Amino acid sequence: MAETSQRARPKPGAELDLKVESLAYGGNGVARHDGYVVFVQGGMPGDRVRARITRPRRSYAEAKLVELLDPSPERVEPRGAHPGAPWQVLPYPRQLAEKEAQVADALRRLGGFTEPPVEAIVPAEDPWHYRNKLEYSFGLSDDGALVLGFHRPGRWNEVDDVAQDILASERIDAVREAAKAWCREEGLSAYDREDHSGFLRNLVVREGRRTGQLQARLVTSIGDFRADAFADAVASEDVSVLWTRASGVAETTRDGETLVLSGRDAIEEELLGQRLRISADAFFQTNTEMAERLYSACIELAALTGTERVLDLFSGIGTIALTLAVRAREVWGIELVGEAVADAEENARRNEIYNARFVQGDVRTALRPLIAEAGKPDVVIVDPPRAGLSQKVVRRIIEAGAERIVYVSCNPTTLAPNARQLVDGGYRLTVVRPFDMFPQTPHIECVALLERA
Repeated sequence: MAETSQRARPKPGAELDLKVESLAYGGNGVARHDGYVVFVQGGMPGDRVRARITRPRRSYAEAKLVELLDPSPERVEPRGAHPGAPWQVLPYPRQLAEKEAQVADALRRLGGFTEPPVEAIVPAEDPWHYRNKLEYSFGLSDDGALVLGFHRPGRWNEVDDVAQDILASERIDAVREAAKAWCREEGLSAYDREDHSGFLRNLVVREGRRTGQLQARLVTSIGDFRADAFADAVASEDVSVLWTRASGVAETTRDGETLVLSGRDAIEEELLGQRLRISADAFFQTNTEMAERLYSACIELAALTGTERVLDLFSGIGTIALTLAVRAREVWGIELVGEAVADAEENARRNEIYNARFVQGDVRTALRPLIAEAGKPDVVIVDPPRAGLSQKVVRRIIEAGAERIVYVSCNPTTLAPNARQLVDGGYRLTVVRPFDMFPQTPHIECVALLERA
């Protein structure tokens, strides 16, 4: 059997005729070559494809779709080129079914839950034009013209221009096109990601869907340009313009000094009755409408009566904490990013919420001291990054002894093992509710409830 597997394993660069059977978590198609599993980037269930092997492994290989030989009968025409919308070729009901099934599969396979309590997925209010934040990159077209769009899939140093973003609003499109046109007229150079020369790096646009406020932040290398004229070209009554000068070679908007060229240094958004300040680098859910549904589920599952002490771990700008504070005795939040803590405190003040406090710190080391100061929690809210909770944080949460844990997850493959660890520590997994926060993509958000057994 081992010899057969070894013979069947293809070499890097080999091209195979494959039939895609299903979708793996993360969005790649699953095919088999003589029993050997091949994950095909861009392949959809029912497709017959020619795929090129990029990374062979002992038990599987990764491959890239080279030619669509016979498309699946389920395939639909894409609305537009967009590397951030790889699932737009799947009918929306099929996208929902795949995501719901993948959550249940992760809980069974990685969490050991025989019958995971997965509810029906909550569909998006609008499967298009839902993103409230877009980060575009500057580059050069094949004929040398300045472009502003997205990195070409698999090509970190090449950028494809965008004229209409199928996941953004018309207002974001208008701001991006105005910025691009002005930079072209000025003859400004694009940053070269290979030799680190050039000036223009990124344009980050954020939109307050409820307030109508927009923020356009131009990210450049160290240097100068006619910043006031750029602001005049892009700004309007509800559009603020910022400029970040990045000194490092890494493509990150956190690296460098940020100046306000026009308008405000932050935007405001309204969510579940709260008016929130969102700084340029602060995290905020990119789908405002679905964030309201997600946080409403947190409120429901927390089942607050007004007497509880709530701990919100990874509290960000206080979005969840403040919606819970009006229903709890007190809420404490822990957040690593100082700017987000400042936003959370400001958001509490402007919404006249006086029973919420926020501390800056790493959850791994800050949770024990906070509990010593605040007292044992009744409810713990966690909204960790994609990597999930470390074993140390899981132990600290179990030690805290809360009656209920509400776990907000952007990655079911880390939710599943964390849920198993918490169940082994004395909890029951009672509800897992998926939300489609990111239509046309394979990403899945969930809210899970764990209660003391």
